[in-house]
Amino acid sequence: MLLAAAAVRADIVTCACDQARPETMEARSCSLCREAEKQPADVKVFVLKDTNPSKPGRWIALPRIHPRSIDLLNDELRAELWSAAIAKAKSLFDDQWAIAYNAPSVQTQCHVHVHIGKLIRGVETNQFITATKIEDIPVPVRGEGIWIHPQGNLFHVHTGEQITETVLER
Repeated sequence: MLLAAAAVRADIVTCACDQARPETMEARSCSLCREAEKQPADVKVFVLKDTNPSKPGRWIALPRIHPRSIDLLNDELRAELWSAAIAKAKSLFDDQWAIAYNAPSVQTQCHVHVHIGKLIRGVETNQFITATKIEDIPVPVRGEGIWIHPQGNLFHVHTGEQITETVLER
């Protein structure tokens, strides 16, 4: 039983990205790590247009450093990542935005990233917590995803899911 639980929480993507060994950075799953390495060393968080052709209206926010899971970011950097993603989302989608972090077990990239897009109408459930400010957004439980959208001056935070980017328009 414990082995089955561990397997569910394990990362499906085997991340072989090693910035010290350039040959390991050629894999598709390392493409966001390659983008992070292009950033100046003093950059903490950056935003890119999603290059996936099936997601033409999407952007992603990423930290410059390379942890495998968002829960490994310190509170300050995680808040900066949320802030950058929310600022970009507001600039693109006004109050119709959402940001989503997929659980590591369903990610196809090794590098932590947050999806930014327009919230699909009608996907809101009654299972959320309310955060009044970015610093109140909880750290996702290791192995879980999280999605966030505005509700007036508050944030509705949905936790405990695996694939969260499905709440965003393509």
